Amino acid sequence: MTNSTQQWTTVCAVSDILPDTGVCALINDQHIAIFRVGQAQFYAIDNIDPQSGASVLARGLVGSFGERIAVASPLYKNHIDLRSGECLENPAYSVRAHSVRVENDHVQIAVT
Repeated sequence: MTNSTQQWTTVCAVSDILPDTGVCALINDQHIAIFRVGQAQFYAIDNIDPQSGASVLARGLVGSFGERIAVASPLYKNHIDLRSGECLENPAYSVRAHSVRVENDHVQIAVT
């Protein structure tokens, strides 16, 4: 979802994120995990694992769960939907999802 009133922050070049991996960025003092799925899909969620409090979600494994694209937390293996931030096993461990866009071959994030 794109809103023209959002504050966009350029994080990195598209080529800095390998397909099917994530990176972490610090935006406005918030740890944000940015994922590249395939060649051209980008998602951003909070990087803090809600169960442990550690900044690790960007290091998780990306995969499909039916129609959902999710990342598995490297610590407790909870699966977080990359579109919505919802934890598939326990909604209490959900995180915020953030808007992502690509402009001039750079990934930009609008933190909610």
